[in-house]
Amino acid sequence: MNVSLPLVVILGLIAWGAVRFLGVRPWLVVVIGLFGFYLADTIAAPVIDSGTRSGVEIINDQHD
Repeated sequence: MNVSLPLVVILGLIAWGAVRFLGVRPWLVVVIGLFGFYLADTIAAPVIDSGTRSGVEIINDQHD
């Protein structure tokens, strides 16, 4: 059985777990989220996107 989850759902669960179980402050999660939002408008966005896609492909290939 294959389950397909968007990356944003996985990152949201990680953020929720960090706040809930690791004691990370919610304002820090908001600051990191805003940093990512503003980083998407920079020249680094295509590099981050291609690196993320490559990493996901490598992980998916290992499980086949």
